[in-house]
Amino acid sequence: MAKKPRIVIIGAGMAGLTAANKLYTSSNDLFELFVVEGGTRIGGRINTSEFYGDRVEMGATWIHGIKGSPVHQIAQQINALQGSDKPWECMDGLLDEPKTIAEGGFELNGSMIEPISTLFKNLMDFAQGNEASKWCSMSRRLGNKSIGSFLRKGLDVYWDSCKDHEELKGYGKWSRELLEEAIFAMYENTQRTYTSAGDLFSLDYEAESEYRMFPGEEITIGNGYSSIIEYLASVLPRDVIQLDRKVAKIEWDRCDSRPVKIHFLDGSFVLADHVIVTVSLGVLKAGICNDSGLFSPPLPSFKTDAISRLGYGVVNKLFLRLNGNRKPEELPSLQMVFHRSDSELRHKKIPWWMRRTATLSPIYNNASVFLSWFAGKEALELERLSNEEIINAVTTTVSSLLSEPHNEIMSDSNSNGFEVSFVDVLKSKWGSDPLFLGSYSYVAVGSCGADFDTMAEPLPTDVYHHHPLQILFAGEATHRTHYSTTHGAYFSGIREANRLLQHYHCVGV
Repeated sequence: MAKKPRIVIIGAGMAGLTAANKLYTSSNDLFELFVVEGGTRIGGRINTSEFYGDRVEMGATWIHGIKGSPVHQIAQQINALQGSDKPWECMDGLLDEPKTIAEGGFELNGSMIEPISTLFKNLMDFAQGNEASKWCSMSRRLGNKSIGSFLRKGLDVYWDSCKDHEELKGYGKWSRELLEEAIFAMYENTQRTYTSAGDLFSLDYEAESEYRMFPGEEITIGNGYSSIIEYLASVLPRDVIQLDRKVAKIEWDRCDSRPVKIHFLDGSFVLADHVIVTVSLGVLKAGICNDSGLFSPPLPSFKTDAISRLGYGVVNKLFLRLNGNRKPEELPSLQMVFHRSDSELRHKKIPWWMRRTATLSPIYNNASVFLSWFAGKEALELERLSNEEIINAVTTTVSSLLSEPHNEIMSDSNSNGFEVSFVDVLKSKWGSDPLFLGSYSYVAVGSCGADFDTMAEPLPTDVYHHHPLQILFAGEATHRTHYSTTHGAYFSGIREANRLLQHYHCVGV
């Protein structure tokens, strides 16, 4: 009796479970199927948790556009969009106008914010492929390697057109140019969390226009993002998913009837005809730099070059529980405008890592839990800090911002202050987690969209090889136009499942 083809999927995140779901439901029991997961839970970078009775997302949070999104379609199908059993991170507070506070306790009105907000939006719209003649001519004239350089040149052009603006009064030691730059930096910091690029000067300009968004609003999932994962896994027999199975090495192109041998850290191994690798780009980067290597033989240079060139960053979320001595409605949703870390005008007790977060918002209207986002080295610093250090720093920062304006911005006191404090924190730690080593991918300067296509190419490359499709690759970092997203991971899982289904003359859709 002929052996069933054995397919092993490494990783039980969105890509891996989508591929498993598709293979299992479309093959009429043709395959021997396993999903091996290094962690003790399914979901990967999707991880719904709870904090003081509220449902929160430690990883993937948003459905990015509801029209055409497979994630939205599944969420609708399983009635997961509107949570019923407990409050959740719906971020409806974002619908209200946040208070924008500049360091020193100065609340900024629309006339100060809107010109810079509009400028930043127009620049990013153009970079992402929407025409705007002024920026088009500037882009051609000046040339741009990075989004960071393009944005800063756009700010310079704006300043050149506003030389006759009247002097700024009533904002302490803030000059107009310093304040406008700080507002612009606030939007840059938000963009860093969108892209995971710790520095926008490392984010490639040319590739930005290839990224595709689904139309429609961006929403969260009431029953938690993990409900999507649980749905995908629910059709699989219980023995298909194996948790706490950390992969040590993948041998491939072996002279054997099953050409792939997967070694685990506990010393066990499994043989396979096909392996779908869905680990993060961060793990792949570590795997090709490691002396022993994740793959044996090593991946071909065209593959490792793409892995090396693409960017992969860290984004972390920080949830804070408000002290009961304040009613939640007393602390508004904040946009925070800071002096630079090297400025002599800065408040000395606001730490450097707080200066590059842009917002602090309740996770729903009148919630007692607030959320801030961090990217890059600030996100890594957040992982290192103790809860007490974080609480003290955020308390100092928010109390300072909500104080009456100081005559001396360098003052460490809050003599007329609005005292606020937090009692507990919950934070993600994607950068230091060895199963992820970061959050999601981006096109770094020096790479291009074609590198995502290279990431998706199966091995061996010889289509006439007697053992084709030994190693296949899926995950958000293998999708050229929807990288960094859960729906990009979903599409990649479908793509690789279909590749195998078509190889065995099953119907792939």
